[in-house]
Amino acid sequence: MMSATAIRILLADDHPVVRAGLAGLLASQPDFVVVGEAANGLEALDLLRQQGADVVLMDLRMPQMDGVSAIRQIRAQFPKTQVLVLTTYDTDTEIVRAIEAGATGYLLKDVPREELFRAVRLCARGEAVLSPPIAARLLGRMRSPTEENLSLRELEVLSLVAKGLSNKEIARKLKISEATVKTHLLHTFEKLGVDDRTAAVTVALERGILRLEG
Repeated sequence: MMSATAIRILLADDHPVVRAGLAGLLASQPDFVVVGEAANGLEALDLLRQQGADVVLMDLRMPQMDGVSAIRQIRAQFPKTQVLVLTTYDTDTEIVRAIEAGATGYLLKDVPREELFRAVRLCARGEAVLSPPIAARLLGRMRSPTEENLSLRELEVLSLVAKGLSNKEIARKLKISEATVKTHLLHTFEKLGVDDRTAAVTVALERGILRLEG
């Protein structure tokens, strides 16, 4: 019999082994009940419609519907359900997108089990929780806004990336070497806390650093 005070947990992760491991770990706690497992965001939404949950442990990168999209849907359709992100991704972009979408907490998968248990309980009460490395990243970002300032050349390169030009085409247009283009992009990625060209353009547009011509 499920206790009336038990925290009902839904797992959303595209790796079956991870879900099985989490289910076994959470089952060790008398106040936790895993009510379902989903391999993507769409499955998570379907399960929530069928049986509900107090907390969804959500991975971010999944097929069909990723974690951020699923979080937005959950917040819109199931406002009483809390979402605790549990992922391996700790870039500024991933963290901000998840929190802006409505995640109550954000943990990395190497979190100690006791910290995971505590986070689930806090999230079930609607209290925000961030693992120490994530909190440190966000604080550092708030205290050092100048770190994201791009040089004029970096902005120039990024604006051409946004227009769909390849590194080779950018090098030709700016009359610099392709290696120099790559260097500018690497510096840009570091300043914006991203890992690739698409994410760099997306974040720069979101923050108003870059504006596409109409």
